[in-house]
Amino acid sequence: MDLDTEPKAMMIEHDHIPNSLQIDPTRARFPCCIVWTPLPVISWLLPFVGHVGVGREDGVIVDFAGPNFVSVDNFTFGPVARYLQITKEKCFTPQHPSGAYRTEEEYRLVESGRSHYSWDDALKKTTQEYQKQTYSVLTCNCHSFLANHLNRLESQASGWNVVNVAALIMFKGKWVDTPSMVRSYLPFMVVLFMGITFGGANFLTFLAFVVFLLFGWLTRKENPASADQPGIHFDK
Repeated sequence: MDLDTEPKAMMIEHDHIPNSLQIDPTRARFPCCIVWTPLPVISWLLPFVGHVGVGREDGVIVDFAGPNFVSVDNFTFGPVARYLQITKEKCFTPQHPSGAYRTEEEYRLVESGRSHYSWDDALKKTTQEYQKQTYSVLTCNCHSFLANHLNRLESQASGWNVVNVAALIMFKGKWVDTPSMVRSYLPFMVVLFMGITFGGANFLTFLAFVVFLLFGWLTRKENPASADQPGIHFDK
């Protein structure tokens, strides 16, 4: 399966960001961002695997944290280590004139393709859906939550799934700071050193097998046709 990290016309922007979109890691505020943090134990073996969430327009982080539970303003596995911010044009799609969320009738227009979600509109609908979902590490997880949000934001067939969402964060995510990078990779380096020292080739074989098994399972669960759909484009 093609790991296309560019499933429609959404752009990443870091320069000339207005005050309302300013990122503030000290307050855990990441407006219109995809955010990532390493997982205990799992990221020690597979550093590219972590927990993801979505920053609302006001910067508050929302993430799928467990069965029927979406956490708000309490990122489940610790401070954000990497993030990716969406452009203000895509984030601030015009909402209801009153400034409130859309009515159910307006949501139906969005679903029919005759209108468009704002960033927070899409996140609200995804949150409502995942508050009724059973959590599964491999099939219905935080990456599924994020993919659902991005697909809903783009309305029709944008092709986001667990695999290309993970690839997006891995290849395009920006580190919050140097300590975040150290916190993410140091445990893996220690485990790798100890594994090679005491296990040698057997440890490397085991690690490769786990990666192959995980990747094979995830790509098997996704629709191959999604890789051929138009993608969201990001700045280099």
